[in-house]
Amino acid sequence: MMIAQTSATPDYTSGFSEPYIRYLTRRTAGTNAAYLLPYLRPGLRVLDFGCGPGSISVGLAKAVEPGEMHGVDMEETQIELARSVAEASGCENAIFHVADATSLPFEDGFFDVAHCHSVLSYIPDTRAALAETMRVLKPGGVIGCREFISDSSFIYPSFGILQNTWRIFEDLLAADDGHPDMGKEMKGYMQEAGFTDIQATASFDVYSAPEDLAFVYDFFKQWFLSPEITEATIKYAASTQELRDNMNIAFDEWKSHSEAMVALASGEVIARKPLS
Repeated sequence: MMIAQTSATPDYTSGFSEPYIRYLTRRTAGTNAAYLLPYLRPGLRVLDFGCGPGSISVGLAKAVEPGEMHGVDMEETQIELARSVAEASGCENAIFHVADATSLPFEDGFFDVAHCHSVLSYIPDTRAALAETMRVLKPGGVIGCREFISDSSFIYPSFGILQNTWRIFEDLLAADDGHPDMGKEMKGYMQEAGFTDIQATASFDVYSAPEDLAFVYDFFKQWFLSPEITEATIKYAASTQELRDNMNIAFDEWKSHSEAMVALASGEVIARKPLS
């Protein structure tokens, strides 16, 4: 059951509507943090900052049992949901906190590993978030981040209009002082923050099975093309009512097309805190 969303962080671009939370809860450690899992082992202490509803967090927690996984998010409703997800999965080593990623409630060198997924794109002060993560990591500790690459993502067929989805989202994110290109920029930010042994990779989340396409269609219609997001896109001059109306028609045509698919691109970075 979804918790009613009354946001304490109204400037979060994607919001906390039920369709968007359904999208977030489809994420798992196995599918969305696979690049990080080889660095986890029993007994480690892990930070998942910007943990959202905790669907990735519980997988990280299970990978380090009997070690601890601490999930942090600014949004209290998300922490409540994460706690319920952990309880439902029997995950007793997952601990969740309402806190800001730029001011973490942990002592220096508390964690062996830090993780985030689709978080740095939304934090205006990326440098502050990475500096704080550096502080709470042990020397030699690992950070793993995965962030969206909008302009490498695609929807097919686009009918000459649906590819606007990514441009509109980029404009919305930039209007909220976010970072639409973070998936490509992380390596540079990590270097600037002082992390070492930086490994940058990229991957796609592909939706092509009938049940996945049905989910994507409902998600785009109920979230991306919702009146609330439409109003925001027009307010920030990212779109027009005519474009939104035409995209609605195109999505209706797309859902039953035999070649329909969506691929979401993400950049991934693994790095370490220096030993000294």
